[in-house]
Amino acid sequence: MRHFGHIAPAVRERLFFREPCAFGPDAPARLLSAALGATLYSPATRPKLADDIVKQAGRGVVSMVLCLEDSIDDSEVTGAEENLVRQFADLDARGAEVPLLFIRVREPGQIGDLVRRLGATARMLSGFVLPKFTEERGVPFMEALAEAEKASGLRLFAMPVLESPELLHLETRAAALHGIARTVDAYRDRVLALRLGVTDFCSAYGLRRTPDMTAYDVRIVGAVIADVVNVLGRADGTGFTITGPVWEYFRLQERMFKPQLRQSPFLEGRAEDLRATLIEHDLDGLLREVELDRANGLLGKTCIHPSHVAPVHALSVVSHEEFSDAEDILRPERGGGGVLRSAYTNKMNEVKPHRAWAERTLLRAEAFGVAGPDVGFVDLLSASVPE
Repeated sequence: MRHFGHIAPAVRERLFFREPCAFGPDAPARLLSAALGATLYSPATRPKLADDIVKQAGRGVVSMVLCLEDSIDDSEVTGAEENLVRQFADLDARGAEVPLLFIRVREPGQIGDLVRRLGATARMLSGFVLPKFTEERGVPFMEALAEAEKASGLRLFAMPVLESPELLHLETRAAALHGIARTVDAYRDRVLALRLGVTDFCSAYGLRRTPDMTAYDVRIVGAVIADVVNVLGRADGTGFTITGPVWEYFRLQERMFKPQLRQSPFLEGRAEDLRATLIEHDLDGLLREVELDRANGLLGKTCIHPSHVAPVHALSVVSHEEFSDAEDILRPERGGGGVLRSAYTNKMNEVKPHRAWAERTLLRAEAFGVAGPDVGFVDLLSASVPE
């Protein structure tokens, strides 16, 4: 699979200075964690789940979570597990290419049980999403994952979800974060990414952000995200990929504030209609949040609607200017440091302080590609969205 692999090769050649790389479930974890992109969640109860997975793969989705936790009723868990076994068998029989597939479980015991029940079809499974992850809850989950790997011979990744009240409450946050850090560090090779459960954070205070606001506008939530990145997202080799919070909105809501998308980038061809569609479906707020995610050290995003996938991926492509700066900073002859003017002559590139940024940028470029010099977000999104 590859990002933007669902669009025609000739279109990709026109859009990209350097196309996204091809990768599979057996790719290095470092690349997979950067390539998760818009991870689409789906309730495991859906009767035509196999059809949904194949359809979304054909539309550019590269990672999905099949949820046995908050998205379904407590009474549906047994039936949902049985449905997963049937749907994996259906996918296996088709032999179709599928995205990276993860199952969000409720309890550690489900991990080994599901791998056993899936049998040979478990080879299509990339891992498990672990809810309400703390040191106390996390260790049994990680032990169960290690046991399932040993029993099956498969490589299975964990994606812990950071969403517990202990992380939100100021008096327990530091201890909770350091406990999580100890746990994920002990299982570093198996932790693909850390996910943020912002809906649960808001729930602890009876809050819910509107479609006009990002997670960062809710000050309590923004403070937690900053502390999570501070402890768990460092660029010194101790950190992990941390993915952005879910965007909850996908239908027209009454707007209180003016749209956040300027008209000027959308003045040609389909782009004007595209702008209207983004605003109509409250995706202008999503776009702003994705930009803030990256500015705050997050990569990828939890998504609950297919319409969110293309915007997230389009904003994940590395611009030609970013790529030029990153390559200049990382040139071997720059190893001693120093300051240089960017090739675009609009900024200072300071070699040592910007090195970690440059390394992350080139990893994102490998996963999502580098846009052509005159190609912007609107071009990428217009090519990705079906007519």
